[in-house]
Amino acid sequence: MKNPLSGEFLFQVAALLLAIIVVHGAYVGAIRPVADAQLREQAAAIAAGAEAVPERSLAVVIRDFEQEACFILLIWALAIMGYKGRQNLRERRLLEASLIDIPEGTSVLPPDAREYSRSIEALPGEQQDYLLPRTLLAALQRFATTGSIQAVSDTIREQVEVESDRLDSELSMVRYIAWAIPSIGFIGTVRGIGDALGQAYEAVEGDISGVTASLGVAFNSTFVALVLSIIIMFCLHQLQLAQERLVLDAQRYTDKRLMRHLVAPD
Repeated sequence: MKNPLSGEFLFQVAALLLAIIVVHGAYVGAIRPVADAQLREQAAAIAAGAEAVPERSLAVVIRDFEQEACFILLIWALAIMGYKGRQNLRERRLLEASLIDIPEGTSVLPPDAREYSRSIEALPGEQQDYLLPRTLLAALQRFATTGSIQAVSDTIREQVEVESDRLDSELSMVRYIAWAIPSIGFIGTVRGIGDALGQAYEAVEGDISGVTASLGVAFNSTFVALVLSIIIMFCLHQLQLAQERLVLDAQRYTDKRLMRHLVAPD
């Protein structure tokens, strides 16, 4: 099995650092300057006594630190799922390959299993770690040692169950991010409401601009966080669906290309 702290771990770390750099750069260079300029114009118009309708432009809605953190986590989660999706596509290509070529009508006895294993063992090391080659190789090795078709069936079932559990556990970080984003949004809500309450005396005196700005922080952060969490959960559902189909198709491939050819010795 491959080292879990290899390419995937390094990719996730690099993706997080890149997301921080890109999102923070966008906020510092574009989003916050535009939002601050719009808010200053509105404040000046209100101070001059003009009837100004507050604008809810995209820059104003996403300008705060909580939204910035949510976008960083969104990009990181999408990068992780993109990596998993790319792995899924690689493994799915093997379903179209003839990894084990047993002619129609041919019976496979335990002594023959070693011969059919050679084509799988000749695959590159990375591909040998994929689900389908692992399952076929484990099934052939079990058949060669036990000669039992039931033992082969149990081996295949164990392989696909272990793979399902592994794929599910490797998405735990994405699930954590999907939980963390709304939580960050709620932190912004608490912060905004706290600031609004701290400026209540100004509202009593007739100046409600500070209170409305703080309430804007409160509701904007929650709104953005919930929208982003919906996006992540949709992508996560699609990825899980693709992974489940891969596991089922690999089991079906093994049953069709191998299991029905096996013949137990008398």
